[in-house]
Amino acid sequence: MEPPPGLRRQGENTVCRLNKSLYALKQASRNWFSTFSDTIQKAGYQQSKADYSLFTKAQGTSFTAVLIYVDDILLTGNDLQEMEHLKTFLLKRFRIKDLGDLKYFLGIEFSRSKKGIFMSQRKYALDILQDSGLLGARPYNFPMEQNLKLTPTDGALLHDPTKYRRLVGRLIYLTVTRPDIAYSIRTLSEFMHQPRKPHWDTALRILKYVKGTPGQDWGGCRATRRSVTGYCVFLGNALISWKSKKQTNVSRSSAEAEYRAMANTCLELTWLRYILQGLKVLQTVPVPLFCDNQAALYNAANPVFHEHTKHSEIDCHIVREKLQARMISPSYVPTRFQLADVFTKALGKDQFVTLRDKLGLHDIHSPT
Repeated sequence: MEPPPGLRRQGENTVCRLNKSLYALKQASRNWFSTFSDTIQKAGYQQSKADYSLFTKAQGTSFTAVLIYVDDILLTGNDLQEMEHLKTFLLKRFRIKDLGDLKYFLGIEFSRSKKGIFMSQRKYALDILQDSGLLGARPYNFPMEQNLKLTPTDGALLHDPTKYRRLVGRLIYLTVTRPDIAYSIRTLSEFMHQPRKPHWDTALRILKYVKGTPGQDWGGCRATRRSVTGYCVFLGNALISWKSKKQTNVSRSSAEAEYRAMANTCLELTWLRYILQGLKVLQTVPVPLFCDNQAALYNAANPVFHEHTKHSEIDCHIVREKLQARMISPSYVPTRFQLADVFTKALGKDQFVTLRDKLGLHDIHSPT
């Protein structure tokens, strides 16, 4: 920063001491969050240990929750009087503005109906299509060809790789509300360093799929032979969490790959359990965990199944620990009904559309 006018420098080593945090400095967001956290806790709110951005207050049947992202705040609860009291409390300490009912947050649109609350990024998706010049393109029914195998070496290098990186980066944020493209975008994100024409063509196909709906495969990677972990978590009929991520190690069998995926799912379930406890949603029964590999289920249930699991990392056996603690209840599901396949492989049109619909995705802007 430059010294203010009129300040005479005392030498090259002279610095200015800030008595107040300034916007856009590296420490500004940390200082703001620390100030907000201290203030809201003085109002009787408790900070969640599972998510430090979540604050809750429970008194008898009254419950209020506050979620903060930088300077954007969400407030909800079942006690309107307490919510008004908190807004008054914050107004006395910060310069904030009440925007009313939740409609738009971090680029995500929220709509309400008798079936519940719907999240979408329709405007964000249309902006991407417009910037890419594909608003008039013919839409596709599914995002990626079933037998498509993308590699780091096939095809000509793009003359301008920045356009690919920018597009994939924007599509990554679109997966916040679009689990149906999570696997495809995860695949494309592997080629950011040297994108080639097949990668670009696939990205454009995904965009054409998005235009039509704007509102675990062992050893599946030809380059690394690492499997893809995919899972989805429902709270009632609502999809609340999902993941598509390449595993860090090469699995020796499909059973081991599935077992690793079950372990990652257990970690997510453990975190979600803590979040739900803070929101006063208690889990009194084991969580059903569906897997389409019988051998992986045997590994989880049988602690002496040594020959097939002695090479697995210790952290994978968290599945057994959660099973013995009655936190999960593993069950077999046929592959054709496994919803997680949307996150682990490219599917044919019919199977993709069937599983996508079962995930609970709806286009609220489509005619009925």
